[in-house]
Amino acid sequence: MPYTLDHLPSSGPAAPSAQASVVSAIKELDGRPRLIGHEIYRQSTYGRAHPLAIPRVSTCIDLCRALGWLPDDQYLESPQATVAELARFHRPDYVAAVQQAERDQRLDDETRQRFQLGLAGNPIFPEVFRRPATACGGSILAADLLLAGQGVVHSPAGGTHHGRPDRASGFCYFNDPVLGILRLLDGGLERVFYLDIDAHHGDGVQDAFHDDARVFTLSLHEAGRWPLSRTTAEGPGGLADRAGGAARNLPLPPGANDSEVLFLLEAAVLPLIEAFEPQAIVLQCGADALEEDPLSKLSLSNGALWRVAEAIRPLAPHLLALGGGGYNPWSVGRAWAGLWGVLNGREIPARLPPEAEAVLRGLHWRHRLGRNPPEAWFTTLADAPRPGAIRPEVRAAAAAVLAP
Repeated sequence: MPYTLDHLPSSGPAAPSAQASVVSAIKELDGRPRLIGHEIYRQSTYGRAHPLAIPRVSTCIDLCRALGWLPDDQYLESPQATVAELARFHRPDYVAAVQQAERDQRLDDETRQRFQLGLAGNPIFPEVFRRPATACGGSILAADLLLAGQGVVHSPAGGTHHGRPDRASGFCYFNDPVLGILRLLDGGLERVFYLDIDAHHGDGVQDAFHDDARVFTLSLHEAGRWPLSRTTAEGPGGLADRAGGAARNLPLPPGANDSEVLFLLEAAVLPLIEAFEPQAIVLQCGADALEEDPLSKLSLSNGALWRVAEAIRPLAPHLLALGGGGYNPWSVGRAWAGLWGVLNGREIPARLPPEAEAVLRGLHWRHRLGRNPPEAWFTTLADAPRPGAIRPEVRAAAAAVLAP
């Protein structure tokens, strides 16, 4: 179906400005990838003691600019998703509760419990509505650009894959991957492949499309890591979990290395994508599977993440690359900046230029790993490769997900 502005759903009073931003961006399409960001992420945090107290999106953008990889005409400012756009997936009473939480900076106990706001790692902070709504606006804008013919869009603020229709979950207030995919489907696409390489299971996205054969979801994640059970390998996110049929899961054993993930890429991920013949791929590229991340026990280098992106790019006309987890400011900023470089065909420098090094030396992290960072975190973009043995359970998992 050809793209027209008629495909943009009505979004109430804010819709004209949102449409105007799309029209302006579409006029500038020239085949080069686009990066979507916003300055809200530079100062907004979930609180000093929260894992998301660190600068991530701003570090990625600053690195890309310092490297000369992000000219102004490849950068788009994310609009804030409207209430109507959020309600395409989220319940209106929940959206209203998040708005109230931002306005009042508090909620009564019953509302907190009902919507998991101010609880379970989902704090109430000054931008608790605007920040996630901006991430959703970025993914919706990215979908509109893909529908208009754009090949690649990178939105590092996206990837909040745990969000539920009626509650916050796992640091995620809204689910921007779901909203972006829904926009693609509403625009006429019939086959969208969602690949999630975050250390945590992409549960919210899988469940959202449980019975929708138009969306195939594949999640590679650490076995037994939240939100999964530590004891039930056959439960949600386990190897046997296929949801309504168009889903697969590849739980990785702790310590999974580059060799194992790249084996799974060739033996399972690429064959599944090729068989589905997607019109668009949505990649959730969380950086918490990297060895230096404090919230997982996987041992990947950022080069493994970049290789996944390189390998899947030719398999569909359109690619939306999102962020996700990542709780070490140096590793996540370097990973997402390198991802943008790879998507643009840039050569990764052996040593960063002084301007980029200054960005990394300016970071601070209130964590024991941040007390004496290794010099490589300041001077390089690429991690040293982390090869290793391919364990029998990894080989068996590849065969299992391809079985009928």
